[in-house]
Amino acid sequence: MDAPEEHQDSSQQSVQAAASFKAFMLKNSIKSNLNLYDHLTQVLMKVMDERPQNVVDVIEDISCDVKRGLFEDKWSTLRDLPQTTAAELLAEHQRLLFARPEEADHEEELVETPLPNVSEIGFYMEQAGVSVGREEMQRVFLALKQLVESQGLQRCRLWGKILGKESSYIIAEADYREGEEEEEQINGEAAEEEEREAEAPENENEMDPLPQSTYKPPPSVPKEAIGTGTNKFLYYVCKEPGLPWVKLPTVSPAQITVARQIRKFFTGRLDAPVVSYPPFPGNEANYLRAQIARISAGTQVSPQGFYQAGEEEGDEDEEAPRDSYEVNPDFEGLPVSEMAESLSTWVHHVQHILQQGRCTWVNLAVKPGEESNEEGEAEEKEEEPDEPEPEVGPPLLTPLSQDAEMFNTPPWSSKMSSTLTSQHALAVVRSNLWPGAYAYACGKKFENIYVGWGLKYSGEGYNPPVPPLPQKEYPSGPEITEALDPTLEEEQTLQEALEEQQAAQEEMAETDEEEEDDD
Repeated sequence: MDAPEEHQDSSQQSVQAAASFKAFMLKNSIKSNLNLYDHLTQVLMKVMDERPQNVVDVIEDISCDVKRGLFEDKWSTLRDLPQTTAAELLAEHQRLLFARPEEADHEEELVETPLPNVSEIGFYMEQAGVSVGREEMQRVFLALKQLVESQGLQRCRLWGKILGKESSYIIAEADYREGEEEEEQINGEAAEEEEREAEAPENENEMDPLPQSTYKPPPSVPKEAIGTGTNKFLYYVCKEPGLPWVKLPTVSPAQITVARQIRKFFTGRLDAPVVSYPPFPGNEANYLRAQIARISAGTQVSPQGFYQAGEEEGDEDEEAPRDSYEVNPDFEGLPVSEMAESLSTWVHHVQHILQQGRCTWVNLAVKPGEESNEEGEAEEKEEEPDEPEPEVGPPLLTPLSQDAEMFNTPPWSSKMSSTLTSQHALAVVRSNLWPGAYAYACGKKFENIYVGWGLKYSGEGYNPPVPPLPQKEYPSGPEITEALDPTLEEEQTLQEALEEQQAAQEEMAETDEEEEDDD
């Protein structure tokens, strides 16, 4: 009877010890307010759920993860917060594009909008073989809609996309609004005053001033007025749909002239300097604006007959080049097959940029604001040289068939979007001088777009000439073969042989003399 009683006593003691130990493990920590029992339970549950390999080696990391997950909000500063990625920030900006204001009425949708149907243009561009993707095209459409609403533009369209090394530029083309001309003029005058102050000499009050240069730079070509020529339209750019739009400045003839002489990839930063030779007068925003003007002048085309020359009031000079056009209401469209075969059915509807950097030539010999006297004019005509001949470019609405070739390359390539279903195909033209410029036409619809690096075609790359064949070795022979140097023993043997030969010759000479004496 003693054995069962002892066994029962030992079991009760073990139960009491386990209870006391469990109570010990349930005791909360003063620092973290956690207990070991709950912590081990959660660790074991996580091990059973995840079943990691080599659990004994990672049990410490699992324990740390469990503790980290139990931190309260007041200790959140100790937690490693995940960093927000660039894609998440961009998605946060683009989320606002899909937000519809509650105050918008359905009646406003029936009103004519200044923004074309970019989704339809993207659909046709996919058939033409150029696209930025349907999802991005939809985001660009919403970004243009946001631009029109925020700026109150009268007309806006997607000009294209210029690629850069760090980021790209999405470009929107719009008409100038009333009041922007005055702002541009004020900014231009302020910039000119700053340049004059910077060029002013600093040592005017000194007793012995430094000698001044007598060189006079050639007169600068004035910038074209806002709404005409190269500054006819206003351009906005953004890096991604949803990011803020930035208005590009107007372009000057000096910037276009230098842009024709350099080749630079865009970085994607508008404030980046343009390091080149000759030096470019401006930053990347000005360089981008100059390239947009050059691309537009060379690649903006339309079906023949869609536009007609506009009639300007008070324009009595018939020889002056027309810079305006209007939509022809009687245009009925051209057959797609005819437009795909002949470049004469396409015309330029943007003015050509002259070598002067302007669309209209200006006489630099005549200074503006000078009062002319009849007597003075007669004397000046005798002294001054002949005036330069005015430069005239191709007129507006010139067919593409008259464009000149460069580097033995045709300036344009035309095709149909599909030869299998020609009844639903489009007529597509592609510029070979500005790779990335496309235009399509179907019935009364047409559109231009540019997607490229913003550089003009400069001919084929440099191929170094093939090196000549290696020259043959000179034929070897006894006359030119180099003999080996003799050793000392060979030299001694040769010298002894020469001495013996010489001695033999002397003996023969002596014997001959003796025989002659005997005779």
